[in-house]
Amino acid sequence: MATAGRLVRNAGWWLASLALFVGLWELSYALGLYDTQALPPPHVFLPQLPEQAQFFDMSHQIAGEKAAASNIAAVAETAFATIVRVVIGLALGFVLGVATGLAIRFFRIFGHLTLPTLTLLAPISPFAWLPVAIFIVGIGDASAIFLVFVAVYFIIVLGTVSEIDNVSPTYINVARIMGATRGQIYTQVILPAILPGLFLILRLNLFAAWMVVLIGESAGVGSGLGAVIMLARNTGNVNLVFLGIVIIGVIGLVFDVALRQVQQRMLYWVRDTPIKVGL
Repeated sequence: MATAGRLVRNAGWWLASLALFVGLWELSYALGLYDTQALPPPHVFLPQLPEQAQFFDMSHQIAGEKAAASNIAAVAETAFATIVRVVIGLALGFVLGVATGLAIRFFRIFGHLTLPTLTLLAPISPFAWLPVAIFIVGIGDASAIFLVFVAVYFIIVLGTVSEIDNVSPTYINVARIMGATRGQIYTQVILPAILPGLFLILRLNLFAAWMVVLIGESAGVGSGLGAVIMLARNTGNVNLVFLGIVIIGVIGLVFDVALRQVQQRMLYWVRDTPIKVGL
């Protein structure tokens, strides 16, 4: 009952926050504070989803044909293509990033040889990697996945190393007293200790992955939400731009909620303590 009550309460605050945001947006429109041609309010662009759905079918756009205006299935197919790229790139970046971070601290020589270079590459914008992605894997799904991977890999490596360094020495000393080997300390002490922090890093990089995949899709992939938004930009279709933004936001929210549920079930020993504001 307590869990259900907390879920209802959180959902209520989510709805209140969203209602406040939309209300202020609509109020600004009603007061004429901005140009509605450049920034249409929600009541203008949301009802146009069935009409704008034709632009989500990129195969028809490339062929110069017009898809059915009510083809909502094209919206789901386009969103699914982007989701697949985000999931694959994020999964590869997370798994290889954590493995690299563990190897850096477990094998000291490997760490000395690789950590400086990884630290040097980490600040480079994923946008700068776009030509490299095209040169290495060409134009298509692989380039978008590569950009997502690059965007999260270096951050996760450095985050893993930082989490390992912040593990309490008491845990390690107790494990040594009990006769644990170095491998057992890493797998049974350090890894469980850093998992909560790694999940937080994963959640934050989820948002970064969504930002980067749109860049990859707008650079010649030919499908996905990024391609749709680029089409809207090139044609001046402001309503389509904001519909794409809404769809991306909703999917990102669903992903974050799902990742929280996975975290709670995998890290059952960690109590979920919400951030409290005020006294």
